[in-house]
Amino acid sequence: MLIKGKWTKDFDPIQDRDEDGRFLRVTSSFRNWITVDGSAGPGGEAATKAEPDRYHLYVALICPWACRTLMARKLKKLEKVITVTVVEPVLTRQCWRFGDYPGAQRDPLYDLEYVHQLYSMADPHFSGEVTVPVLWDKKRNTIVNNESADILRILNSGFGELAEQRIDLYPAALQNEIDDMNRHLYDSFNNAVYQAGFAQTQQAYDEAVSKVFETLDFLEQHLRGRQYLLGEQLTETDIRAFVTLIRFDIAYYSLFKTNLKQIRDYPHVFAYMQRIYYYPGIAETVNFDHIKQGYYSLHALNPAGIVPKGPEISWLR
Repeated sequence: MLIKGKWTKDFDPIQDRDEDGRFLRVTSSFRNWITVDGSAGPGGEAATKAEPDRYHLYVALICPWACRTLMARKLKKLEKVITVTVVEPVLTRQCWRFGDYPGAQRDPLYDLEYVHQLYSMADPHFSGEVTVPVLWDKKRNTIVNNESADILRILNSGFGELAEQRIDLYPAALQNEIDDMNRHLYDSFNNAVYQAGFAQTQQAYDEAVSKVFETLDFLEQHLRGRQYLLGEQLTETDIRAFVTLIRFDIAYYSLFKTNLKQIRDYPHVFAYMQRIYYYPGIAETVNFDHIKQGYYSLHALNPAGIVPKGPEISWLR
């Protein structure tokens, strides 16, 4: 954890908790925007102008929040506009690290060792947790945004003709439905798996697991006769659901003790997950080795650091 720009406390995945032992997620700190002409963001946020090769995305392939943004970058065909660096999957005492693990890279901009050094560069007085994704401005040498929900929408609409126009992840006609479904998924699925895994009391764990499987039961019924969550069009809501689904059997089922059922036990949800995985470009944003190595490196949950051999992913073509 950073205190006034200095790393002072070893990384702890349990960011915060309430008096009943429930895991609490800290809020993101950098919330600026990127727009086509540099005008203010949709909520009046300060913004900079969209330009090719000005922005850089730092991500971890273990992290579902970071991989949301990788999926959006791929779908909007922004690979030549926004450069990207993948950090190593194993979480260290100083959290995310750059390096030579297969599929990861060293920091190409400043030759830093840890992501927290980017935070200190952006704000020498920053205090708080260090998270990915980080959307970085190479011209101003600072963080634009570290909130994945914001970055999804920045990539969808902020780059104008520099991005693929035929895909709209947040279409006007579906925005209310998307916002409603996003809230439901976050509270009862995306974040609830972490609330189960990092619960500090039996009550907190039981509450979280109940939410997770109530949501999976809902999704199984909801996806009958639908290609995607809101009909026949892929939206940001599908991205949000997918990044949790694809990690479920690999990590959450065992490590987070969400083990009532696996995703493969839900036929419609399982087919939906595969459909998105094989959507053009999406498989490139998924690295099962990074997912396993990263989650099982969490000392608080797996002190021996043993990484299981399974499960087999027999559905991969």
